[in-house]
Amino acid sequence: MPYFDTASAAPLHPVARQALLAALDEGWADPARLYREGRRARLLLDAAREAAAEAVGCRPDELVFTSSGTTAVHAGIAGALSGRRRVGRHLALSAVEHSSVLHSAAAHEAAGGSFTEVPVERSGAVDPAAYAGALRADTALACLQSANHEVGTEQPVAEVAALCAEAGVPLLVDAAQSLGWGPVAGRWSLLTASAHKWGGPAGVGLLAVRKGVRFAPQGPAGERESGRAPGFENLPAIVAAAASLRAVREEAAAEAVRLRALVGRIRSVVAGRVGDVEVVGDPERRLPHLVTFSCLYVDGETLLHELDQHGFSVSSGSSCTSSTLEPSHVLKAMGVLSEGNVRVSLPMGTAEADVDRFLDVLPGLVAEVRERLGAPVSAPPSPAPVASLVVDALGRRCPIPVIELAKVIGEVPVGATVTVLADDEAARLDIPAWCEMREQEYVGEEPADRGSAYVVRRLS
Repeated sequence: MPYFDTASAAPLHPVARQALLAALDEGWADPARLYREGRRARLLLDAAREAAAEAVGCRPDELVFTSSGTTAVHAGIAGALSGRRRVGRHLALSAVEHSSVLHSAAAHEAAGGSFTEVPVERSGAVDPAAYAGALRADTALACLQSANHEVGTEQPVAEVAALCAEAGVPLLVDAAQSLGWGPVAGRWSLLTASAHKWGGPAGVGLLAVRKGVRFAPQGPAGERESGRAPGFENLPAIVAAAASLRAVREEAAAEAVRLRALVGRIRSVVAGRVGDVEVVGDPERRLPHLVTFSCLYVDGETLLHELDQHGFSVSSGSSCTSSTLEPSHVLKAMGVLSEGNVRVSLPMGTAEADVDRFLDVLPGLVAEVRERLGAPVSAPPSPAPVASLVVDALGRRCPIPVIELAKVIGEVPVGATVTVLADDEAARLDIPAWCEMREQEYVGEEPADRGSAYVVRRLS
């Protein structure tokens, strides 16, 4: 069964499994103790730290192990903000950061601080000049991911890091998605990552803090990991994480070329065979293994279920696959179509035949889902003399509001409008995206008694 969701969690690398089993026998003792078993555990911990630091591109004494990537992000942001509290309490971050960064920003604001979200282009990347414009005299910390976890777009970290250095602001880089593929370039100040993203065991994160960065660990003081990660180290998992990081780096160059070609094939074939689809993310400056596309008139949850029934494990950022009924904040920030969203992230070693089968199965499944939902399958009918129409889609979830819009757009003459009433948050994103795909004019959003009124003018 092809597993195509390595962006969520990569399968355990064989080297990680071997290292984990060996460390369970050799690394169970307390590495802080001076007796034989403790010294043996300390040697394993020091070796793992050196290997991880080499992969990150920092000194071993700048890196600590945490209980997860999320913990590393929370500790890194809180410690840097506290260490620079005399400078100010302002935080800068991109609008497409991982939820762990957004949650830290929200907690910081609730405690009296402030933050600025830097918008991204339609590709998902920030403009370095726009990011520099968000830096202020009271900015204590800036955050920018190395590559996006949902669409794969790589961020201009080196350029932003240089601008932050000019402004005297430390930059924290969330490298969870990219670290297995190579080190992060640029003059970053703090870096976080998570082992389960590159094939290490879950429950191990990395936090690197460069020398010279003012940093004050928050919470009760601890004696381990320089006081930055309290609690007894999970040494077997740490050893496995470091071993697997070194192993995947040795394979990364060759696998990146191979997977980039497979992802390029998915991008082109999906756009050519599926129809009414938007492939999102930067087509060039991207991670080699990840591609995301959104299918018009498709219920994302149903499509994922159908793919699962055919043996493919993928994920989605559609609102109709989430408990909140809101589209992914990443897709929302990019201003792209969210309905019917599918994220494919290939693990190392993915067989070409599995990708071929996925591309053979996908178009038929999309067509089946559209048929069930009553989506339009042909060109709109000739216009009738109707000045305007109102479509009531209140209480109906994505992709129904857009489907209802598509059904009636041909019933109004060119220049007339269709108003869609909807209370589904996804409509705010998907109706403008549909207009761009269909070359119709999105007039705007108006208040309504319930939900919102989205006005579309027919251009052709």
